[in-house]
Amino acid sequence: MTPRRPRIVVVGSANTDLVVRCGHIPRPGETVLGGELLQAPGGKGANQAVAAARLGAAVTFVARLGDDPFGAAARAGYARDGIDTTHCLADPSAPSGVALILVDGAGENAIAVASGANARLSVADVDRAAAAIRGADLLLLQLEVPLATVTHAARIARAAGVPVLLDPAPVPDGGIPDELAALVTVLKPNESEAARLTSAATGDVTSAAGAARQLLARGPHLVVVTRGAAGAVVANRDGVVALPAFSVTAVDTTAAGDAFTAALAVGLAERLPPAEAARRAAAAGALAATRRGAQPSLPTRAEQEAFLAAHVTAPRPAADR
Repeated sequence: MTPRRPRIVVVGSANTDLVVRCGHIPRPGETVLGGELLQAPGGKGANQAVAAARLGAAVTFVARLGDDPFGAAARAGYARDGIDTTHCLADPSAPSGVALILVDGAGENAIAVASGANARLSVADVDRAAAAIRGADLLLLQLEVPLATVTHAARIARAAGVPVLLDPAPVPDGGIPDELAALVTVLKPNESEAARLTSAATGDVTSAAGAARQLLARGPHLVVVTRGAAGAVVANRDGVVALPAFSVTAVDTTAAGDAFTAALAVGLAERLPPAEAARRAAAAGALAATRRGAQPSLPTRAEQEAFLAAHVTAPRPAADR
């Protein structure tokens, strides 16, 4: 018997990415000549919705798009990936979000976002999707839409017993409010976000583990701190383990973190142990880093399985000092 697909609701941002590859990221006042322009759908919410769908989840996406060609193209793409777009609203008063992305020769990136309609995603929009949230196996959130909207979605989920996974990016001024932290089941910052949220250094496994413990104390049941090519730290009440990264040649890391987050959400919604869900997430992130663009880079479930079959990693206890 085929297992039921996990149901994931994503409340978040939708952008069109305009990407230029260049030798290095320009310094202030510097002009750098780059390669050709790549236009592709993006936005942290949309990237994670698409990634989760390709990895086998039944996804509902709650978002605001502009009533413009960018928005229409994005909606059509979500539909092709099998995402329920009932709650992807076309806003006639604001343009679709746009991200300007520069990618250097090592695959690292710098991003500036014009939020557009994303900034208008409202509490009322979330209320219209409340039945889907209550019926989900997991609610997936980020912070590219208004904080009040994110918090309201988390309230609905927790009241219904639905786990909440928050990717705290970008970290707001003042950090995550206590109310939202208390509503979050799983917190997944990267290393720099964990540092901002705790005012702690996170440059090695020991310090990243310490930051994860600090974040656990704020309410989440599970904290996963991603460390790029250095792997990830997985912390819950049972302890902390460190996961090594998969070794790949990075081409573009733009959506690698979103691929990791979505795969973590799918694994946890499938009731995998946290370390195994994070290992599978690391595989999805590694695959995404080997391809250009945001959503074009996101792997399918079959690609994730093939990658895992060819690569072996094992968690190890994180240093406790």
